[in-house]
Amino acid sequence: MLRDDRAVDVTPKLLDLLFHLLDHAGDLVTKEALLDALWPGANVTENALAQAVSELRQALGDDAAAPRFIKTVARRGYRFIAPVEQLESGRAAAQGAAEPGRRGGRHREDSEGDRAIAVMDFANVSGDADAAWLSAGIAETVTSDLRALGHFRVVDRWRVVEVARRTDGSLEQVAADLHARLAVVGSFQRTRDRIRITARVVDALSGEALADAKVDGPMDGIFALQDQVVAQFASELGLGRLPQERSVGRDTASLEAYRAFSEGWLRLESLDIREMPGAIADFERAVAADSRYALALTGLASAEFAHYETTRAENAPAQDLLDRAIRHGRRAVELDDSLAEAHATLALLLVSAWRTTEATEAARRAVALEPSNWRHLFRLGHATWGDERLRAAANTSSLYPDFAFAHFQMAMVHVARRDLAQAETVLRQGAAVQDRQIGRGGRYPALGLHWLLGLVRLAQGDVDEALGELDREHRLAEPHRLYGREYAMHAMHGRGAALLRAERTSEAIASFERALELYPDHAPTHLGLAIARGASDFAPVERALTTLTRTKPIESAIVQAQLLTAKGDPEAAATTLSGALATAPAGFAGWTIPVEPFLNQLATSQSFTPVLRLLADRAA
Repeated sequence: MLRDDRAVDVTPKLLDLLFHLLDHAGDLVTKEALLDALWPGANVTENALAQAVSELRQALGDDAAAPRFIKTVARRGYRFIAPVEQLESGRAAAQGAAEPGRRGGRHREDSEGDRAIAVMDFANVSGDADAAWLSAGIAETVTSDLRALGHFRVVDRWRVVEVARRTDGSLEQVAADLHARLAVVGSFQRTRDRIRITARVVDALSGEALADAKVDGPMDGIFALQDQVVAQFASELGLGRLPQERSVGRDTASLEAYRAFSEGWLRLESLDIREMPGAIADFERAVAADSRYALALTGLASAEFAHYETTRAENAPAQDLLDRAIRHGRRAVELDDSLAEAHATLALLLVSAWRTTEATEAARRAVALEPSNWRHLFRLGHATWGDERLRAAANTSSLYPDFAFAHFQMAMVHVARRDLAQAETVLRQGAAVQDRQIGRGGRYPALGLHWLLGLVRLAQGDVDEALGELDREHRLAEPHRLYGREYAMHAMHGRGAALLRAERTSEAIASFERALELYPDHAPTHLGLAIARGASDFAPVERALTTLTRTKPIESAIVQAQLLTAKGDPEAAATTLSGALATAPAGFAGWTIPVEPFLNQLATSQSFTPVLRLLADRAA
């Protein structure tokens, strides 16, 4: 989408809306048709559509009162009213872009899509299970080398693997889904101590091979052989040579370290909590083999952090795991300050330690080094708050439309601002993405969107829909997935609160008890259970607070406020929250306060108004 030859930055969802209107230019497109086209199979309200149309108008510089592009047809839908000129398909032009590079031909400036290239896993022709790790390992190295050439827009490998998985590896479909014109396909064959690698750069539209590479040599020379693959590509495409100065920190001369790192990364990116101890062990082997291997230290920090995250909902999380992860993340940055992944990983770790100012600096450094990497933008959003988080999350979605957790990030800000209508719109969009991801076995499906949507609807007084969303969250939260047990518990706790609101007391008690089966010391659930039973004994809550005050001061303040509210002292509850927010580190502290079920009674208290104002000001 261009204005005066300059790109207009809009989200993929807005582009989908624009394309659909253009496909039916001049015709009335009903609201129902647009909802079906943009959110197929999702329970999305017309508010989401109206918001999307408003944002698209803003991007186009259009005015609903005097439209030049999109006209509202009252109570029916929308019509694209500007003249539309359809140009010749870009296929012929794109084909011309590929041909000049053929066999050393002269290169010309291509469009972003023409220069986008995706590296597929290399096929293990020999079927040697002991060499299976090379399928991803060679692809990672080729990806890194292509990026070093500085000519291509190289698609993130994580996205390539995910799309290849859901499309059964169809090259044309993978390239189309990734908006990449070019792809690298290859294979390897290991025989005893030797390996042969063959690869091609392929035009995914025409199937034509634009460059070939074939290398053969000893297994202990695998690093030089992999570099030769891209060197041969560069020679045939007339793109010059690979940079001679390669980063010491992100590369290693140790085959043992390289193998251990590759195997650890495959475990880590599964996000299966059962794989995390093995991933940690793999990365530790890599670091033991090469202590200056910054990328391996980054992987080790990430695996330790993922293992820590399985304990984060406990009253006393595994702080030693987080501390170790931060040490390893810092060491990786020391070894290679130009390694964006190290800075981005460190940012993620520091947020969990509430060192949000330092985390923001690390995330900004990562984005400055690799501005088009969606993972770094996601971590920038995680580290920041308010408008900066909203921008980072929107940019994450534009680069990776199927990453649902970016919607969760944005919804958190809207909840803190007490803009629950906007939070609901964003959550419905994200939940549709999440469900689609889970349904097709996507690699990074988020959790929590249905839970948060349920709390938002409960705060708006819709108990039935809240229960539906919370039940759906519980069904999706598989225990072996990262955050699965945590959100299963949150779903049961939220369900208990909603049932309590509906005066379905016995069902509420059952839900609270199920939540406590997952986390026996969860203080808010013990509070809900006491309220449901009509008890005045809050001893389990007070025991949990003894630990929370030491380990999680923000969460402790919220639980204390809930307890004071239950005891009929809203003034003290509001004072507790105000004090906690006033001294909390920069960031998202207390963001759930507007939708906490057991703070609902404070909504009519004048003493609660300053709390909400302070929370919203922090989220500005």
